[in-house]
This record gives sequence, C-alpha cells and structure tokens, in this order.
Amino acid sequence: MKIRDMAQAALPGMIDTRRYLHMHPEVSFHEEQTYRYILERLQKYPDLKVREGVGEGGILATLGNGGDPHIAIRADFDALPIHDEKDVPYRSTVDGVMHACGHDAHTSTLLALLDLLYENRHAIKGSVSFIFQFAEEIQPGGAVAMVGDGALDGIDRVYGQHYWSQYPTHTIKTRPGPIISSPDMFKIKIKGRGGHAAHPSQAVDPVVIAAELITSLQTAVSRQISPLDNAVVTVGKIHAGDAFNVIPDTAELIGTVRTFEQSIKERIQDIFQKEVDHTARKRGATAELEYNIGYPAVVNHNREADIIEEAAAAMGLEFETAKPMMIGEDFSYYINEVPGAFFFTGSGNAAKQSDYVHHHPMFDLDEEAMTSGLSMFMKILEIEQVIEWKQE
Repeated sequence: MKIRDMAQAALPGMIDTRRYLHMHPEVSFHEEQTYRYILERLQKYPDLKVREGVGEGGILATLGNGGDPHIAIRADFDALPIHDEKDVPYRSTVDGVMHACGHDAHTSTLLALLDLLYENRHAIKGSVSFIFQFAEEIQPGGAVAMVGDGALDGIDRVYGQHYWSQYPTHTIKTRPGPIISSPDMFKIKIKGRGGHAAHPSQAVDPVVIAAELITSLQTAVSRQISPLDNAVVTVGKIHAGDAFNVIPDTAELIGTVRTFEQSIKERIQDIFQKEVDHTARKRGATAELEYNIGYPAVVNHNREADIIEEAAAAMGLEFETAKPMMIGEDFSYYINEVPGAFFFTGSGNAAKQSDYVHHHPMFDLDEEAMTSGLSMFMKILEIEQVIEWKQE
C-alpha cells in the first residue's frame, strides 16, 4: 500500500480523534483531560517508551531500536479562550474555549503516525520520538520547558507542522531560514493628572500622550527601522477613563512587536524606552514600559527544509516557498537546539467553510488535509532513512 493510501485509510480514525479533542478543548497550562486522553492512547502499546510530565505538562513517546538516526516530531494540544460559534456536531462543549488554531488536528495526526509506525515497528531502522506539547499559545509556552527537561536528549533532528486555513487544502509551504517571527508584547502605563474635560489646560491628559505615543511607536518602522528589516509594531489595546467628560489620571497601551533578527528586536526595545520616557516627560507626565520578550523566531535549517520540499514532491503535493509570517510559534526552541524545520499544510476550503482565519470563532479545518500532514511526516521519516514503507 502506498503512503498516500495508508494515510487515506487512517483518515476516519484521525477525524474521530480530532473531533473528540475539538469537543473537549482546554486552554494553555490547564490541559489535564487532554493530557490523560493522549496518555491513555499511548499506554495501549506495551513496548512504547513513554515519559510523562516532561516540562511538567508534556509527554514524550519513543519508538525504535535506539539507533541512529533519531528523529523527533512535535504536535501541540492546547486550545484558546474563544467561544465556538460553529453549528457542527463536533462543536466545543466548553463555553468560551475552542480549538481555533488546529492543534486538535496536529495531535490527531501525530497519534495516527504513531499507530502506523507501531504497526511497522520491525521495519524501523533508527528511532522516532513523538513530542506532545502543552501550552503553545501562551508565553512562556511549553516548548522551552520541555527542551529544558531533556525532551531533545539524543535527538538528531526535529520536524513540526501547522495546518493553515489561509492556504488551499493539501498545499505545502516552507522555506529555509526565517519563516515565523519572534512575537514580543509591550504594555505602557501613562500617569498624568485628571480633571474636567472642559478645562484640559488644568490637567495633564494621558489620552493625548497615548495618541502621540501610538503615532511615534508605529512609525518607528520605516523612520528609525528600515522597512526591509521585517518588523511590525501594533498597538492592539487602549484603555483610558470611564466617562466622556472626564480627563482620566492614567492611560494604558498594550501591543506587540514582531521581528526576525535579534539586533532589530533590541533596537526597537531601545527606541520604545526612549520614546516613552521623552514623550511623557515633555508633557508633564510619567510613564512605565513593560516589555516582554517573546518566543525566538523560527529559523529553519536548510537541509531539513529541503527534505520537506522533497517529501512534498514525492507525495505529489503542491509546494510553494513560504513567505515569512509575522505570527509566533514556540517550535523555535526545538530547532535552536537541534537541526530541524517547520512547514505549513494547507487546510482552507471555502466550500467546507474552513477558510476562516486562525483564532476566529468560526474556525474549522478541512479534515482531508490531515491525509497530507500524515503523508508528509511518513515520507520525511523515509527520506531520513528511519523506515522504508512497504509499497505494494
């Protein structure tokens, strides 16, 4: 049986798993039921080496003879604090929580891969580790804790993927080098002096200062940072006051900075500190900047990115070189330690209403895409000479 046929045969089981997880989502750092579900699936294989509580909330399962190469594949399993608005039988049963990013399908695919590898375990020449990761959505994330707890000990290379609703189903995209940005978060609290809206000259208006800061910070890219340096500054939340006729004492800005290079990250942080201090001081106010460093950028290793492209071609899947994306992904912690690469598997299909953007309350997945995700991992392992699938 060919790889694509094997993956197609596994689809009903993947759908069942994915829909169960979709109906029972849990937010980052609170995935107790999901953890138990995965662990019970793993425990049905008596000779599978399973390590529990990796980084406190993850699971590492290893199959093989302990030889080289030792390849790891990672899937995340946390959900988001978003209310599921889909009218489908597998809609989330938890109010205000849903899998709005596809992590349920990531986990389903990895479990299916484990099933197939176990059935063919006598053909494994090296070893395969399955990284089931908690808390990808909320910093500091689960990857850094799992890596710190030895999840990559003895691993030669690591791969990961993300189903992506903005790409057509079955398309594969990746690139060597930077592919996903580093997402920082900032919070600025401005303290002025409140007063009556009719007498602004007798107050120090933090709202006006906030407006000035928004303009200066969001023009840092293009005026102080070259637009060719791939950086984004966005203020996503503003809070000040509670009444239309009152100048408040304080205003708060919260936003994000996205970069790929450490030097640009540090330059922007320096610009922020100077702009916040100077703008507040010249208006007679004070301001505090809280700048939280996010996940490192995902920078694919060349060889492993090439293997992903080779696997896509071998599986007859449409491949495109990805453009760098300004999202965030803590898979970076793995490939900062060992060679590896990350790719996107298209899952967008307007006819199935699976083309809503990620983190949208109507988000869904074209479940057929899981055959491509599974096929890709199967072929990657074959190219890496871990296993040779029997082709009938």
